[in-house]
This record gives sequence, structure tokens and C-alpha cells, in this order.
Amino acid sequence: MRVLPIVLGLGVLAGGVARAQSVNDDPTGPQPPLPTEALSIVNDQGQKLGFTVEVAATAQEQTTGLMWRKSVADDGGMLFPLPQSQVAQFWMKNTVVPLDMVFIGADGTIKAISENTVPYSLGVESSGVPVTAVLELEGGITAKDQISVGDKVVAKQFGQG
Repeated sequence: MRVLPIVLGLGVLAGGVARAQSVNDDPTGPQPPLPTEALSIVNDQGQKLGFTVEVAATAQEQTTGLMWRKSVADDGGMLFPLPQSQVAQFWMKNTVVPLDMVFIGADGTIKAISENTVPYSLGVESSGVPVTAVLELEGGITAKDQISVGDKVVAKQFGQG
């Protein structure tokens, strides 16, 4: 899963994040595993759910995201820290498995969730509100683990963890 490209390179789409790459440097396979960090989500039932996620820190890592990965571990995923609070917009180009996209505010509160996104879709999944990170998880995991808007993500990115 990657940040939505726009026509002429790096830019902003409707106030949200939009990282682009030219047609000539479109990757054709999954990127190597990225550095990981542990984070947890505390749901409204008080359960603390642990994940080990790759951190897509650079523009290129974020552009490629989970493209071409054939699976996402049920306790894994990818975190996309954003350079500033903004409306984030993602798509599923070249992403072969469904994902749950968790849009996270600066304090670690989940602001929005897009569940079971459609593989290969060019449709935009938007946070709808400013966020500082997006967490991509295995499709269906948010429903299975009762993760919902208002729950807390505990991680270094949000001053804890």
C-alpha cells in the first residue's frame, strides 16, 4: 500500500499526503523488509494487542509500501509516519492482499479505519481528518480484534512505547 501518486511528481492532493514517483521508477516487486518496531493498540475492551511493524520512513519506502507482498502477518504490518498532520490518502495499486488502514492522530488516537481494502484498487482510501501516521494491518484484523475509532496506538511515534 502506498501513498497516492499524482500526475507530476511530489505534491499534495486535496490537502493530504501524496507521494509520487515517475513512471520510469515504478517498482516491479516487493521492497526488502524495513526496520521494525513494536507497537500496541489498546481497544475499548481494555485489551492490549501487540504488533511488530515495519516502518516506512522515506518517501520511496512509503511509495512502495506493501506492494507485491503476498501476505501480512496477523501481528505485523507497516507504519507510515507522516511529516506533518494532514489528511492522508492511500490506494491499493499493486497491493495483492486486502489491508486494514488505521489512520492515527498525533496523540495516538485512531481517527479512522478503512477495513478490508480491495487489492489492486485505484480508489482512494482517505483519513478524512488530519493524521500523523497510517498503520496498515492484515485485512480483517481490526474487526477480529475489535479495534475501532477512538482506540489508542502506543508507540514511539506518539511519545510512548
